[in-house]
Amino acid sequence: MLRNLLALRQIAKRTISTASRRQFENKVPEKQKLFQEDNGMPVHLKGGIADALLYRATMILTVGAPLLSLCQCFNTGSLSPKPEVLIASHTVTQDDA
Repeated sequence: MLRNLLALRQIAKRTISTASRRQFENKVPEKQKLFQEDNGMPVHLKGGIADALLYRATMILTVGAPLLSLCQCFNTGSLSPKPEVLIASHTVTQDDA
């Protein structure tokens, strides 16, 4: 049994190491030319439409989240019940005072 496992391990190792590897084209020089080009665009937008969408989504979240948080705080604070004032031995609301 152990001999079979060792043989299987050796076959698997040989198969993986001799398999043809997919060759990738080196795109670094093209990207370097794109980002070093002086065309007046900020570097964070030179990547194309994906970078522009990511930038806009980030700005919307950066501005929108604090605004929503402030609105939620304001609504939570303004919807609280009227405070009661204890006078003598009975309770009086602000409407009665």
